[in-house]
Amino acid sequence: MNEPHVLKNSVDRSAFYKELDALNLAPLWEVLKGLVPADPRPTAAPYAWQWTTVRPQLLAAGGSISAEEAERRVLVLENPKLRGKSQITDTLYAGLQLILPGEVAPAHRHTQSALRFVLEGSGGYTAVAGERTTMHRGDLILTPFWTWHDHGHDGTGPVIWMDCLDVPLVGFLKTGFREEHAEAAQGTSRPEGYSQAMYGSGLLPVGQSFGSLTSPVFNYPYSRTREALHRLARTKEIDPHLGICLRYVNPANGDWVMPTLGPIMRLLPKGFSTSMYRSTDSAVFVLVEGEATIEVEGATPVKLKENDVFAMPGWCAYRLHASTGECVFFSFSDRPVHEKLGLFREERR
Repeated sequence: MNEPHVLKNSVDRSAFYKELDALNLAPLWEVLKGLVPADPRPTAAPYAWQWTTVRPQLLAAGGSISAEEAERRVLVLENPKLRGKSQITDTLYAGLQLILPGEVAPAHRHTQSALRFVLEGSGGYTAVAGERTTMHRGDLILTPFWTWHDHGHDGTGPVIWMDCLDVPLVGFLKTGFREEHAEAAQGTSRPEGYSQAMYGSGLLPVGQSFGSLTSPVFNYPYSRTREALHRLARTKEIDPHLGICLRYVNPANGDWVMPTLGPIMRLLPKGFSTSMYRSTDSAVFVLVEGEATIEVEGATPVKLKENDVFAMPGWCAYRLHASTGECVFFSFSDRPVHEKLGLFREERR
């Protein structure tokens, strides 16, 4: 039986570590605090993209490559601390997609779940699993994992939306699959508005069970969301940390609309400032209406205007302020994953 090493000094210890390394072993005590930190330490940094800067670049892309050639003409919002990884936070992907009149972005499907939040234009559409829906600014459109989807444009002028996906999460689990459709655009099997009528009116088919983890409604119109915020702002007590804050819901079970992505819409009355807040989920904010300031603890406040995007890594303390009038924020995060794994934590100051 081999005798144990006697490590008399740092030189002996270093030699021992080299011996372990050659055997594909490593001493936990050298990395324990990094593996199990005292609190979350995201790699991503808080960061803002101004619409007035990004939009011209997206239109320039429209002049240099077609939607068909690109498959998806998207400018990825890359966090400055995660360059080259196509990540806006440690766990989330976001990009701005452009489609021009007469174009079709070819049909495909993948195991990554996607949200589309429409920022500009009219006449664009998305087809999901054989049903088409027209896009309007502020609409939230779902693309459940492994469903055929394509995009097109029957109107005039550019249509732009933000793609929101769980790509980093699926990539970490090594469960990514994708497939191209045999045709550029999938055929339609249901009339437009079918899913909304069947599942989105506070009614559900009698005797029908739902096996999908994703909401059967795939277009949440901004007109309805905005009306709900408007009414609640005049009747509901405002949460000091969140404002008037509503989550998009799966009408079949009351859960988040997707198992990995949690979209939210919130309203702040004119002059309202939230108290400092942080939570473990990482999020991406888009200012839909008004002007606002977002202040991350320890950093210079950032002024936001309509369609500006802000990356908020997890466990960063922040507050929001409505500058000139009411402001409305859309955001999405990985909170559903945190909740289902029992890892979600928040801090209200």
